[in-house]
Parts: sequence; C-alpha cells; structure tokens
Amino acid sequence: MMQSYVCLDLETTGLNPRLDRMIEIGALKVQDGVVTDTFSTFVNPGRKLDERIRNLTGIGDEDLEDAPYIEEVMPAVLQFLGHLPLLGHSILFDFSFLKKAAVDLKLDFEKSAVDTLKIARKYLAELEHRSLDYLCHYYEIPHCAHRALEDARATHILYGKLAENFYERDPGLFEAAPLHFQVRRDTPATKAQKQQLYRLIEQHKIVMNAEVERLTRSEASRFIDRIRSGKLSPADGGESTFC
Repeated sequence: MMQSYVCLDLETTGLNPRLDRMIEIGALKVQDGVVTDTFSTFVNPGRKLDERIRNLTGIGDEDLEDAPYIEEVMPAVLQFLGHLPLLGHSILFDFSFLKKAAVDLKLDFEKSAVDTLKIARKYLAELEHRSLDYLCHYYEIPHCAHRALEDARATHILYGKLAENFYERDPGLFEAAPLHFQVRRDTPATKAQKQQLYRLIEQHKIVMNAEVERLTRSEASRFIDRIRSGKLSPADGGESTFC
C-alpha cells in the first residue's frame, strides 16, 4: 500500500468543474506513513456563494473576499503536491477541479491516486452510506466535515483503517492508479464582451453576484444572452447563470 502521498480535499461552489469554482484547498503530505506537512488556503471564486454552500461549509463571502484567486494559488499547490500520488475520498472530483484550473492556466497536471470511496464501495457495501462523514462515524474518526484540511486529515486516517481491514484481500485497490479527466481550456472574456456586459448591467439595473473581470468568454456570453432575453432580472443577482 502507499506509504508516501498527498491527501487532498477541496471545497467548491458546486459539483461541476466546468462551471463551478474552488473556495478552499486542504492537503496533507504523508511520507513513509508519517504526516510531514500541511497546506491550506481559501480561494476567491470571483462570485458570491449561495446559501446552500454557506450552510454546508460554514465558509462565508467575508472569508473569501481577501483570499487569493486560483491563478495566485496554483503554483504553490503544484509545488506542495510535487511528484507524490494523491489520496482522497472521491478523488476524481478534487482532481477534476485542479485539472480544469491547470488547463486554463496552461499548466501541466497529471496524477495517480487511491480513492477511499472506491474501497468503501467494494468492501462496505452493507453500510447505509459511504460518505466521508458517515465512514468517520462508523470508524470513530474525529471529523469536522466540509472543511478541506479536516476532510483531508480524516481521509488519511480512514485510509489506514481500510488498509487494516481489507488490504490483504485486494492490494491493488490500495495502490495509486492514473486519474483521467478531459477538459477544454476556457479563455477570459474579451474586452468587447466586458464592455457590453457593463452596459447591459447598468441599463437593466442588474446587481451582479459574479465579478465581470473574472468571467470567461463563455460565461460572459451566457450573461449577455440571459440579460437580453429577460431571463436574468435584478432579483436574480446574476447567480442563476452558473447553475
């Protein structure tokens, strides 16, 4: 089984890496079975959080307003991850968000990983749930759910518990396998798009929940189309465009 890896967890504005954004990154570096370092940062998503995410994570807009944007964070994240494999609970989800950010920034990012959810699905199928929170309760692992670094700590401990019980049955599940996620690069909104959007926002008195200067070309296009068609009203605050 893996003895050296980085256990990774993210908090995000939603589930779709093509539309949503990271708001917190937590990682735990393990070398020869010993935790040697941690990494934790908020990430400014360039938009307001919806109530569901605020309630789920306990993270508020005030926590993110002075946080760095993802392009400021990614070099440090990639340096911390280094060449080690990843560990995570539903790790492809976390990988997909980092992969999308890397592609947009023209950075290389390829990883192998072990997924504790995959192990739990195979060997704990009798359990009612196999979420990280449920499994931590099952194994009596202290856990502060839906905060990135705490989820990473809990996953690291969970990996050890699963290995104690199931490694001998299927050693391959506990070895890192390549992760695959295909995504296209998004480019920033053009100057013309932003100027047009600012005019429409003023004309229709839209209060934006997203920063115009942070929009991609496709996001700006969707905003413009929705305002013109009357599908985005002042009451929407711009938020529904990203759903």
